[in-house]
Amino acid sequence: MGSVASSAVPDPRRSLLSSVAQLARGFAMGAADIVPGVSGGTVALVLGIYDRLILNIRIGARGLKQLLTGDGAGLKQTMADIEWVWLISLLAGILAAIAALSSVLERLLEEETIAMAGLFFGLVVGTIWIAWHLLERIDAATLTIIAGVGIVLFFLLGLREDTGVAEGTDEVVTQPFWVFAVAGAIAICAMILPGISGSFILVMLGMYTEVLGAVNDRDFGSLTAFAIGCVAGLALFSTLLSWLLHHYRNQVIAAMIGLMLGSMRVLWPWPNGTFTTTLAAPSGEIALPIVLAIVGAAVVIAVEHFSSRVGTMPDSLD
Repeated sequence: MGSVASSAVPDPRRSLLSSVAQLARGFAMGAADIVPGVSGGTVALVLGIYDRLILNIRIGARGLKQLLTGDGAGLKQTMADIEWVWLISLLAGILAAIAALSSVLERLLEEETIAMAGLFFGLVVGTIWIAWHLLERIDAATLTIIAGVGIVLFFLLGLREDTGVAEGTDEVVTQPFWVFAVAGAIAICAMILPGISGSFILVMLGMYTEVLGAVNDRDFGSLTAFAIGCVAGLALFSTLLSWLLHHYRNQVIAAMIGLMLGSMRVLWPWPNGTFTTTLAAPSGEIALPIVLAIVGAAVVIAVEHFSSRVGTMPDSLD
């Protein structure tokens, strides 16, 4: 495969605007990753960069294989094929969002639990609407995939009533290195799929406090194992996902819609927003969550419509 980047001479002003736009995309993805039940993959899908992101990750996975097998010549060409400025700008935006918004969103989720859940619920509804229009055909098989994936995830999420850890839970490392590696591989795969939160996956695996404990204790052995798992999982899964998108795109989009539908169990505002998977009929605060849900869906659809009107030439895979 050739280089993803264009061979044309870049316009400095266009390059600057493209980098700023990429920082903004990363910022939006980072903000989404903070929220249980929402993933950066969802935002990437809305912004029209999902395929390009997966493609760059897959090229990086190929480079990792070449590094491990000692293919120096192939590795040099692969490193040239990766869009480093594009990826680094995206990553910088993600990290900036996590650093700037973690405490703000955490406070809003605690103080305006139901209202914020309504907003996130609407954002995902808007994303589902967009993904639905990405389907090349809608037949019985497509609807079966959507329903099957959605129902399975809906019930899997219900295996835990809470989406976080109880207050006072000790953040200590008790698991061996290989468990950290497996947890990293699973969590990183979840982060690049629309509708699944990597942090919530860690909670479900019972590894959230373990990872926090490793960070707090500066347990570099456990953290290294976790990082290795992330790299291995991302390399393997991105290669598989890229192949599936190329050969079975309609089925993959259908599965993603199912994932987002199933994840809405976490985002249902009542009774306690994103802090629980328990479902209840609307009560108490009703009007504001509904209004915010409508606003959230409208904003997502408007962003997608604006992007399609303006064009996405800097992010084209052609």
